[in-house]
Amino acid sequence: MSIAVPAGARLVLATHNHKKVVELLAILRAQPGLAELPDDAVVTAADLGAPEPVEDGVTFEENALIKARALVRATGLPAVADDSGLAVDVLGGAPGIFSARWAGRHGDDQANLDLLLAQLAAITQPIHRRAGFVCAAALVTPDGEEEVCRGEMRGTLVDAPRGTNGFGYDPILVPDAQAPAADDGPGTRTAAELTPEEKNAISHRGQAFTELAPAVAAALLG
Repeated sequence: MSIAVPAGARLVLATHNHKKVVELLAILRAQPGLAELPDDAVVTAADLGAPEPVEDGVTFEENALIKARALVRATGLPAVADDSGLAVDVLGGAPGIFSARWAGRHGDDQANLDLLLAQLAAITQPIHRRAGFVCAAALVTPDGEEEVCRGEMRGTLVDAPRGTNGFGYDPILVPDAQAPAADDGPGTRTAAELTPEEKNAISHRGQAFTELAPAVAAALLG
């Protein structure tokens, strides 16, 4: 399947999630060589009406590559994709790659949150509510070059959502690596209570895309 791309497009992001687009562009534009990247140089799978491939990989890395490879074949452009999720220690790493459809329907954030909180309701000690967001970010180019980078943001799950920023499971994870609270104690805000800039500086996606950014810059500028 071939998809026509707009004139000037130089990179395609494999996502239909607008909030993720904003987050990823902010991360990429903070990297050397990408700050002046024009808006029309980056298009998304949603912009192009590209179908989502079957994500039948068993790791975040495999699914990120599946999405990026599919877009390269369809558009002929370098493609960037990520696969992200929440890995809860006491659940053996679940929801993991099934995070976006944990409650049965893809992308129903509220249902996913409600189910996970119900599953953890009897586990009240913070030490047993440890978890981490994981992101595998992949770049695939038309000439077959591939690179995958991984990031993780560890933290503790709270028992009720807090905050309106972010998306997915952000309202229930208090990241370890955040600025101290006003009393200089550990930070207590969930990822959804952080500003976008604060979250990008410590997030799993920020880590993965910061590491991938030089390869993206080379694909765009080389």
